[in-house]
Amino acid sequence: MRQVALFTREPVVNKKRAITANRLIAHGPSVASVVETLGAVGDYWPEQYPVFLSLGRLVPTPELMAWQAPPNVHIEIPAQTLGHPQTQALLLQLQEAGIGMCLTWFTAGAALPPEVNWRFVLIDGRKNPTPDGSPGLSLAWGLPDVAAFRQAVAAGYDGASGWFFLHGTTPAKELSPNHAQIIRLLNMVRSNGEIRDIENVLKQDVALSYKLLRYINSAGFGLMVEIQSFRHAVSILGYDKLHKWLSLLLVTASRDPGAPAMVQTAIARGRFMEQIGAGFFDESGCGNLFITGAFSMLGILLGTSMEVLFEEMSLPEPITDALLHGEGDYAPFLHLARACESFDPGALIKAANELQVMPEQINLAQLAALGFADSLQA
Repeated sequence: MRQVALFTREPVVNKKRAITANRLIAHGPSVASVVETLGAVGDYWPEQYPVFLSLGRLVPTPELMAWQAPPNVHIEIPAQTLGHPQTQALLLQLQEAGIGMCLTWFTAGAALPPEVNWRFVLIDGRKNPTPDGSPGLSLAWGLPDVAAFRQAVAAGYDGASGWFFLHGTTPAKELSPNHAQIIRLLNMVRSNGEIRDIENVLKQDVALSYKLLRYINSAGFGLMVEIQSFRHAVSILGYDKLHKWLSLLLVTASRDPGAPAMVQTAIARGRFMEQIGAGFFDESGCGNLFITGAFSMLGILLGTSMEVLFEEMSLPEPITDALLHGEGDYAPFLHLARACESFDPGALIKAANELQVMPEQINLAQLAALGFADSLQA
């Protein structure tokens, strides 16, 4: 019987919280199942950043060499497996093939094989306040919040892997003028306002207009013609799709230094939900799923609460139900998207079973969504 591994993911950031790499954790019953799954997702592989590939709780073995690894891959080698004969054999083959490696769960004093180039080293930041003895760029893992990340960097870490940036921010009581302007546009588009009135708002902010057109013309949107103006965009896309692109613009409006990782998370959630939802909803519903996923990070991105945001915005009830109350038709899809962001696949398996979504669908949608999100930040 064919066995499919399941991917979960997390971002890797540098000291300035800019994205350095994407980390994929493959959860499968065997290395062979992981290899088979990797071979099936080649066309969707994210190429914008290096990819750290973790085999989860499996011991890395030479079976992995049956996969034609993309050039941006770094295979994770847990320090605890360095004494295993199969892992030792794999290390030699990876070196000969020129495939990058990342040492994980390193601790000071660990015995390391000679002449291995560990460009990246993942260290449990909860147990190791400093990266003493790290043989490469040190990345803290397991940090609970932004404050812990700042402490880790001050202690000598070069960056971190994980979702710490989702915690530890203080919401503001009101929106900034820049964000309020985009929300004004969103409300006008949603209510099918006059094009000339919407254009007048856009003309007040040239940078906003440029960014909107840049996103609409991105390769990921698959348009056959280049959009030259807002009026042209309305004629080609219609109000519903334009609302989606303006929603994307709002998500990317944050000036927080850590915004890239948050924006990537938001857009990846939205695109993932949109693709998974294609078997459940019509085009309009899928567009709303995108907005639900993208807006799930809006409070953190804009430094305010979701309640404050939705006082200003006019959104369909299923979106607000999912985001404010975790209820309604879109909530299970948001739960599935969030479950992709865990080192433990248990929640993802449970959420997938509830929606009766196959692991193959989840893997392809997740990698495609990650590639799409990365392409918009290039």
